[in-house]
Amino acid sequence: MQGGPSHVDSFDHKPLLEKEDGTMREFDDARTLAKEKKVIAHRVMKSPWKFRNHGQCGQPVSELFPHIARHVDDLCFLHGMHTEGIAHGPATLFLHTGSTNMIRPSMGSWITYGLGTENANLPGFVTLCPSMGNGGPRNFHHAFLPSTYQGTAIGRAGMPAAKARIRDLTNPTLNPAEQQRQFDLMRQLNGEQLKRSPGDDEFEAIAGSFELAFRMQSHAPELFELSEESPSTLAQYGIGEKATDSFGRQCLLARRMAESGVRYIQVTYGDNSANPAWDQHSNLEKHADHARACDKPVAGLLQDLKDRGLLEDTLVWWGGEFGRTPYAQQNGTGRDHNPSGFTAWLAGGGVKPGFAYGGTDDYGHHAIHGKVHMHDLHATILHLLGLDHENLTYRHDGRDFRLTDVAGNAVTAILA
Repeated sequence: MQGGPSHVDSFDHKPLLEKEDGTMREFDDARTLAKEKKVIAHRVMKSPWKFRNHGQCGQPVSELFPHIARHVDDLCFLHGMHTEGIAHGPATLFLHTGSTNMIRPSMGSWITYGLGTENANLPGFVTLCPSMGNGGPRNFHHAFLPSTYQGTAIGRAGMPAAKARIRDLTNPTLNPAEQQRQFDLMRQLNGEQLKRSPGDDEFEAIAGSFELAFRMQSHAPELFELSEESPSTLAQYGIGEKATDSFGRQCLLARRMAESGVRYIQVTYGDNSANPAWDQHSNLEKHADHARACDKPVAGLLQDLKDRGLLEDTLVWWGGEFGRTPYAQQNGTGRDHNPSGFTAWLAGGGVKPGFAYGGTDDYGHHAIHGKVHMHDLHATILHLLGLDHENLTYRHDGRDFRLTDVAGNAVTAILA
């Protein structure tokens, strides 16, 4: 959810914001201190959307997400999230790579490095419609890991997902027999080159990508044939409806890829503008448009995974790079960035369903108990996948690197 959706307007209900709406309070946060060099007063702003408790667990959810609200008994809410970076670029990089500024491998690269792929005929790591801003390709890059662990980008943010395809997947000029002969010759030449330059990681990755591309010709096209899905499934994701069609296609593609053995799939709701989608510094009401585009597709994905028996061994992680402030920015109509406290949620893959962990203060400003740093979330996700974050390392430039750097603890309290 690129841009930082507001937790106090979605999944973290704070009645005190309604009670003190319009009053001036001092809020000490890193962004204000960086700009003003001092703590200043801001106007408390209540949520424009009503909250209601849902499911047997009684999780409060705002009117923004009526479809996801029906699935709260399958979700594990992390209300004490906090992170590094007060701007979108550093915080987004930190979400994907565990670093705010260094060139580090993305999480998908670490996971495919640790676990490999489940299907040799498809990439192990795919990113759907990624943004070219706020980290751009570094959010799915392999950095110093072997090149074969680079994420495969399909489409880009801002373009309709219906146009997201793997380019040049078919060859209209050569028949299958001619392509096979061409491929065999290429593989022979590459083999000779590798004998001359053993251990050439870049060349090995290129040769491997050619072989994967050849195999994908027979296996990948069917992934994008959403017409094979039933009308009820398409409707479940909101495909065919103006507001939800594009993101619904991304979510359905994600299910089809997970079902086909793609190990790690990034699904981005965002754009390529200077101010990412959920970044409402003014006009907070715009959150409703983004929620309308995402709510039904995400709920459709959860239900589809559950109906197919895939949710128990598929982990879904929903969230943005940070949350938003409980006050009106510059006494206006929107909220500023808030890395000090926000909400993310997980589903499936071994987490406790219908469970809420941690929390922010009464205003929703700072995480104060059950705190989960982004390093902790990374460590927990790796643990759920069977990987020890302290042992998943790669030696580079004289030291061992890992996704969680020298920090992070798996949050065992949320494990089922």
